[in-house]
Amino acid sequence: MENTQNLSASRLADAWAELQVQANSGTALHADAYRLAFADPEFLLRRETRGLRMQLEMLKPDLEQQRLGIEHTIVVFGSARFVPQDVAETGLAQARATGQAQDIVRAERALRNSAHYEQARQFGKLVAEHSKHCGAHEQLHICTGGGPGIMEAANRGAHEAGMANVGLNIALPHEQHSNPYVTPELNFKFHYFALRKLHFMMRAKALVAFPGGFGTLDELFEVITLVQTRKAKPVPIILCGTSYWKRLFNLEVLVEEGAISPEDLDLFSYQDTPEAAWQTIKDFYKL
Repeated sequence: MENTQNLSASRLADAWAELQVQANSGTALHADAYRLAFADPEFLLRRETRGLRMQLEMLKPDLEQQRLGIEHTIVVFGSARFVPQDVAETGLAQARATGQAQDIVRAERALRNSAHYEQARQFGKLVAEHSKHCGAHEQLHICTGGGPGIMEAANRGAHEAGMANVGLNIALPHEQHSNPYVTPELNFKFHYFALRKLHFMMRAKALVAFPGGFGTLDELFEVITLVQTRKAKPVPIILCGTSYWKRLFNLEVLVEEGAISPEDLDLFSYQDTPEAAWQTIKDFYKL
């Protein structure tokens, strides 16, 4: 006989079972006033229920990370287009075999940028190797956008060192799959960029930005703004690849024009190796 005195027992109808019955019978899902509201996909996807969907995207990754003991993360950003060195070397050999000048130029660029992939991979490994020897409440977990390129590299380094790592992927018009190195239980998919970026910051103890494009710049400057305006606590913000970042923008102009204060340039630092980036974080937290 079912125990009705357990205060923790669920008293909700099994809406999932109801949906499964429909799926197994091949019954198409149509708008249905009688269906339980939280088991009604058409209702949940209405414009008026956007707030509910946003709340769910807030809750699901947060509750799962709590359950799995993810308290502190180091967020790694960077281009989704950079590939591992061995892949780039194969691509260059193939391009040279064709003799097509444009293909060779692109392949040479890919090989040059593969250095950033390998550095992000090594950085992820350094963080994971440190955390393996820490107590559960002191561990630092690599967290990325879960996609390819630099994100894959950082997840890969942590995975190769035997540590759980987090991926916060985003649904895009062009299909994007999570990279294979994200811990499956910590592999989350978002519809809303805003909620995804919120989750990046919720547990972040540092941000490490490798060379990247518009997405990397968006995420980087949002974090800098949050820290500058004191909406977020100061954390190490590290730009890996000095020549890339200083070629990309000259932030001293903002000081010269009075758009920011001179001390705002101290909100971030430039580093050129995974070891130096990791040392910056260790010095900040006295690890």
